Amino acid sequence: MSEQLRAEHPRPQFMRNDWVNLNGEWEFEFDDAQTGDAAGWHLGQQPLSQRIQVPFAYQSKLSGIGDTDFHDTVWYRTALAIPANIEGKRVLLHFGAVDYAASVWVNGILVATHEGGHTPFRADITSALKAEGNVLVVKAADYSKDLTIPRGKQYWMRESASIFYTRTTGIWQTVWMEAVSAVRLDKVKLTPDIDRHEIRVSAFVAGAAAGAALRVKATITYQGHPVAEDLFTIREGRSSATRAIGIEDLSELRIGGFWSPEHPHLYDVTFSLLDGDTVLDEVHSYFGMRKVSIAGGKLCLNNRPYYLRMVLDQGYFPDGILTPPSDEAIKRDVELTKAMGFNGARKHQKLEDPRWLYWCDMLGLAVWSEAANAFEYSDEYVRRFTNEWIESMDRDYNHPSVIAWVPINESWGVPNIPVDKLQQQHAMAMYHLTKSLDEMRPVVSNDGWELVKTDLFNIHDYEWRRDVLMDRYSTAEKAVSAMPANRVLAVEGYPYEGQPILVSEFGGIFYNKSERDGWGYSTADNDEDFLKRLRDVVQPMYLAGVVQGFCYTQLTDVEQELNGLLTYDRKPKLPLESIKAVVEGR
Repeated sequence: MSEQLRAEHPRPQFMRNDWVNLNGEWEFEFDDAQTGDAAGWHLGQQPLSQRIQVPFAYQSKLSGIGDTDFHDTVWYRTALAIPANIEGKRVLLHFGAVDYAASVWVNGILVATHEGGHTPFRADITSALKAEGNVLVVKAADYSKDLTIPRGKQYWMRESASIFYTRTTGIWQTVWMEAVSAVRLDKVKLTPDIDRHEIRVSAFVAGAAAGAALRVKATITYQGHPVAEDLFTIREGRSSATRAIGIEDLSELRIGGFWSPEHPHLYDVTFSLLDGDTVLDEVHSYFGMRKVSIAGGKLCLNNRPYYLRMVLDQGYFPDGILTPPSDEAIKRDVELTKAMGFNGARKHQKLEDPRWLYWCDMLGLAVWSEAANAFEYSDEYVRRFTNEWIESMDRDYNHPSVIAWVPINESWGVPNIPVDKLQQQHAMAMYHLTKSLDEMRPVVSNDGWELVKTDLFNIHDYEWRRDVLMDRYSTAEKAVSAMPANRVLAVEGYPYEGQPILVSEFGGIFYNKSERDGWGYSTADNDEDFLKRLRDVVQPMYLAGVVQGFCYTQLTDVEQELNGLLTYDRKPKLPLESIKAVVEGR
């Protein structure tokens, strides 16, 4: 196996000590003729002819293949070493994301199937393992031209164009294993309540026998300082229990406090699952004490009005496409975002690698979590999208950096929502489904225009003339009645109800400092012109009167879309301090 890329732990909010990273060189094969099933490739006895670097999709340079043509069925094969110290334990195999549908075999035994290109899945492979000679086979089926599949910005045509980019097929996030107790913590849900100074812990257990009396111990520290310890019981016949644990206000001691982009205080927590005095399982995690709310028509963070200065971040990389080349590259994107004065990022049409959210938590960057949408509506789309959205929320619920959920963007997947009652009901259903799973965060039903029920009134507006923007956002009435994309901002029957108004896409200034050909929404000729145009669109967000936050398009150039503040390879187009002064309204 060659040098392993992306070797860091892929799930830093739910870590055990015994785990193995499986990234690296695997065998690989295109199956354009759809012969692999009949030929028994799933049995793992037949070597595959190509080599690929997992977790990079075959379309990317970092995969070692770099073929951007259509190959909608692909196979992977690799030897599977058994983790050490597994006596009496179970072995879980994890996939961060496989685009789009995956089937997984160990030693010819089907251990998992999964549909959804952006969400994780796992399999208990213990019973399929042998003492030696284990083989793992994965089949990934993508449907490149099916517009009812949630795909985000992945283009269904051969070449990238306009706002659409290179496709991703197959494994594109880390593959890994861990050895766990037969009785173990399945997940933990963490809900902070800063008003009560409590963290609500919901612990879910897997593998418990009937009649078992298990206890969960939570040990909370802040930078090594003990904060709280609590022990609670999972009642017989139950698979979960919830406990509110008091978090002492340590701000007077200059330790701890609320999480915010300016002060990203985080608490470490260790969860131990006990049977009597025996420790069955131990998991390490962290959380932030923070509150997102709307009061008096104002968006608030920790009970204070908070002005969001966000940037649109599409999460594409020149050599990895959707897969960041390294953890350092992920961290660097967050650092660059903050260095330019932004306090938040809207991750656009992508459920990002959990390591990105980890660095947003650690370094302090607010996040709007937005789904990767489909483009056409159908019953099958509704099923696919709803399932993937639930899995997305489940994965990222505990991250303090995530402060809003955005299931739908610009009527993607619901193109006839102004007149189609089914599509309106779907958007409403996604709003209420999201609210039913998360009481903490605001929800945007359809970001940009044609909103139905929504907590934030978000507008996409690529107007570049300063005077027009100043007038348009001088009053709420003018703002909500405008049609900046020639679209109504609210569907008939869903009038503006005093929600906070945010301009959640704007700017998009084309300024080419690379060898690429491309486009943007307006054009700058030189550094001075770019800086002036940047001021002309950002300053009205502060000065006009009613805007409570913005999201500038965009962080980096992406393929042919050259309207980033950074080039595609992350070089600033202007000095970072100059951009920061504009972004911060100075």
